[in-house]
Amino acid sequence: MKPVTMSATTLLAAVLFTVAAAATTALAAPPRPSTFSIVAVDPAAGETGVAVASRFFAVGAVVPFARGGAGAAATQASANTSYGDRALDLLARGLGAEEVVRVLTRSDEGRDTRQLGVVAAGGDSATYTGGKCNTWAGGRHGPGYAVQGNILAGEEVVAAMERSFLASAGKPLALRLHAALAAGDAAGGDSRGRQSAALIVARPGGGYNGFTDRAIDVRVDDHTDPIGELGRLVRIALVNDDWNRGWALFSVKKYAEALPWQERAAAGAEKEPAILPEVLYDLAAIRLAAEDRAGAVKALQRALALNPRLKAQAAKDHDLDAMRPLPE
Repeated sequence: MKPVTMSATTLLAAVLFTVAAAATTALAAPPRPSTFSIVAVDPAAGETGVAVASRFFAVGAVVPFARGGAGAAATQASANTSYGDRALDLLARGLGAEEVVRVLTRSDEGRDTRQLGVVAAGGDSATYTGGKCNTWAGGRHGPGYAVQGNILAGEEVVAAMERSFLASAGKPLALRLHAALAAGDAAGGDSRGRQSAALIVARPGGGYNGFTDRAIDVRVDDHTDPIGELGRLVRIALVNDDWNRGWALFSVKKYAEALPWQERAAAGAEKEPAILPEVLYDLAAIRLAAEDRAGAVKALQRALALNPRLKAQAAKDHDLDAMRPLPE
């Protein structure tokens, strides 16, 4: 038989077809949220939370899960997003963090490509890295926290996150979570670069008007400095959380309890001019309800001076009826 030969043109076509097929396969596979994260709790404050950063668009839509009174979880690498809510359900039923990891991974055929961090509301924690996660990959955990990451610049990333978290005891959980992310980023972070970051904190009744547990939920989906931008949003979110606590108590006529939270929100808002007028406006309403008319007038005058558009709202706001006629 004569050997089969291939012309240069045919050979070139075959090579191009192979390259195109490989590219199509690569495009068909979804990108992995390779990233670094921390899950942590503050039992004294009743808060659980997650912070995460990655060279991945909108990582906050995939990785972080938290539930007040239960705990928090971060599911990443070739993420099995069902892990998140299932982990919280298991924690709520009283399972320990290591047991949660075992339950979630034992029947998952893709477990070798998964990475998971879990912390219970009481502080029990665990971290899991599948053997096929891209290097550097791994994690650390201790009472109240777990840090983990993959495709990192090196182990120092999670080591720096751990040191930061342990050194920041006593500060609000949201600040500790963000500081840990910043420390990991400074140590090299995701070896591919930066793109997105997110941070959530849950607390029973911590959501708007107390109807949900989501006290803080901020995301930076696509940014050249996602962790820096996340820090700006976290600072606003902490003020907003105090504001929400105050207004939720005001809404159920617990005026004396509402006032300290709103006063704290107003003090914090002095550094956040974008929300200061509205915080002062609600401070006026709460001071008025708490029988501090002079203080209410002062707060309202300043709010209206900072944002004159609030005058139309004030003119028909029943929360200000006891102050009428309104001050100029």
